[in-house]
Amino acid sequence: MKIGDKIVVFTDIHFGLKNNERRHNEECLAFIRWMIEEAKEFGAETSIFSGDWHHMRSSIQTSTLSHSNIGFQLLSEAFKDHYQIIGNHDLFYKDKREIHSVEFASNFSNIHIINEITKVGDVVLSPWLVGTEHKKIVKMTNPYIFGHFELPHFLMNALVAMPDVGHIRQDDFVGTNQTVFSGHFHKRQVQRNTHGNEIIYMGNCFPHNFSDAGDDDRGIMLLELGKKPIYKKWPDAPKYRVLNLSQLIDNPSAHIDSKTTAKVTIDLDISYEEANFIKETMAQEYHVRELKLIPNQSHIANVIETDGMKFETVEQIVVEQLGAIESATLDKELLINIYKNI
Repeated sequence: MKIGDKIVVFTDIHFGLKNNERRHNEECLAFIRWMIEEAKEFGAETSIFSGDWHHMRSSIQTSTLSHSNIGFQLLSEAFKDHYQIIGNHDLFYKDKREIHSVEFASNFSNIHIINEITKVGDVVLSPWLVGTEHKKIVKMTNPYIFGHFELPHFLMNALVAMPDVGHIRQDDFVGTNQTVFSGHFHKRQVQRNTHGNEIIYMGNCFPHNFSDAGDDDRGIMLLELGKKPIYKKWPDAPKYRVLNLSQLIDNPSAHIDSKTTAKVTIDLDISYEEANFIKETMAQEYHVRELKLIPNQSHIANVIETDGMKFETVEQIVVEQLGAIESATLDKELLINIYKNI
């Protein structure tokens, strides 16, 4: 096998996400079709997927499997060679790779399943590492390494960084002028280690949920060996936004469109019914995919104080109900004591 000079790379598509939602699976296929068009325009005859083709580890629903198979058909028809790296979500077991969910893709002669650390020319391809394999991968001095790594100090989402759990680290890659490209973390990010090597999380195919809110820098990476990578985002990708109602009213077109799912906090002094009317108007005008209204917490507190509402704990409610039992055979105090000692 030989990897061509021009490559298209994408990662973490997660067929079957959102409880096997059909819309998500169809968006996965739409993304792949767009990716193929971009790859052909770039002149890439090789594609690499860097892990997490499927979302569910234990089972693949029939509809998801059908969409997944179509995805592989598209890749097989479009590229001379496609390399399918196994990610952690593709594995049945967390700590071994003997069973994975994309085995059927090996029936396509030009789809190569990367279930072991593999050298292809100047390129190393690595699946999700298990056991002591991290000691092996860092000895690779090839200029390019593609994998599905869990490196510390990179952001797992917009806010939370991966802690150092004592396995593979950025500084373990000691090759000369080496670039490591990884899937796994969905946010695009780059760090340079102490040896001068670049570690790049390319970003997943498109935003999947509110962990990706406001961050649309996802899509594909086009790479000509020996040159800097080019990133392109899918123009039809779904979007997630978290904003205040005042922001939305001030400039709706800047925040929402037909691909947007938004959480909107009511920060204005209006009734919930008035806010709901605004929501419906926005949906009609901008065809927003979904718009959720979130009551402002301080507003809720004011309503509670004004209305004199009283909230009780679950225990208070249960004890009150047990104390109200009218029975000649049941001892209410005994029932209450039994409940409190559960």
